[in-house]
Amino acid sequence: MTGIRIQDIDIYHPSNKVGNDFFIKHFDEKGIDIRGLLTVLGRDTRYSIKNEEENSLTMAFEAASNVLEKNGLTGADIDLIAYASQTPEYIFPTNSLMIHRLINGASHTICIDSNANCAGMTASVEQVSRQMQANPRIKRALVIGSDHVAPHADKNDPVYYANFGDAAAAVLLERDENAVGFIDSIYQTDTCVYGNSMFPAEGLANLGRKGVAAGEFNVKFIPFDDSICVDAASEAIRTLLSDNNIAPEAIKAACFSQLSLPNIVGVCEKVGIDRDVAVYIGDEFGYTSTSSPFIALHKAITTGKIERGDKVLFWTVGAGWQNVAFVIEY
Repeated sequence: MTGIRIQDIDIYHPSNKVGNDFFIKHFDEKGIDIRGLLTVLGRDTRYSIKNEEENSLTMAFEAASNVLEKNGLTGADIDLIAYASQTPEYIFPTNSLMIHRLINGASHTICIDSNANCAGMTASVEQVSRQMQANPRIKRALVIGSDHVAPHADKNDPVYYANFGDAAAAVLLERDENAVGFIDSIYQTDTCVYGNSMFPAEGLANLGRKGVAAGEFNVKFIPFDDSICVDAASEAIRTLLSDNNIAPEAIKAACFSQLSLPNIVGVCEKVGIDRDVAVYIGDEFGYTSTSSPFIALHKAITTGKIERGDKVLFWTVGAGWQNVAFVIEY
């Protein structure tokens, strides 16, 4: 079978860097102490959009441009563009179509948008890899993940307002007859908390009927114990590795959701992966949602943590919730 491999990856984030002190002061003034929350989540800094010219789409374009330029490619070299976001700048036309326009894509290029919430980019890379295996016309694919949550966060909610950072990642996938590349994936879905994170809170139809008042285009968040996904995710990952005869110690980098440091540690322990194998970027970037496992991959590559031929495990969880995991030979 033809291998679908990660040829390269690049990222983009705004220049504006915000430390914990800003959010601690903000919530102290409201009588809410978030120091313990930030420590548990593993936050220190995050990059934040500061001007009205930037958004999830502009960040996606910057990340895509970075990876294309680095590899000496243009938009005409890409056969499929997949854009993953839970905060797309537009609902129609598709944001992937806009990326196509911005990079001067070819007329044959497939353009698709994907939304699996925070699991979106992981699911998109998995699904595009499957599609490439089945469609020989797709030789190169560009998968982009980008979220800008801040405009939709309730400033009285520490989890959404103080936790997230802005960033985008762009992955270049290529067909390679001599590579292993994408190996296998697994999904696990449980809708027990499907109503705990909803955006827009009142639904699009209601907004269309009534108009948008202040706060109505924000996320409705009901706090819950996000660690509930750890056991299910760990069981699914153990199944994934076992089905493909991959020992946990064969994994050289674990690029997981950066939502919570304890969740990363918990999954590693339950799967039997050494904690040092997990790549953590949530202290610098905050939680960048859909792109977070791939910003971790970017760090693993740029720091020399992994080399060609190493097996990399991805896992993340989307609101509602859905665990998505796949393993690939880099």
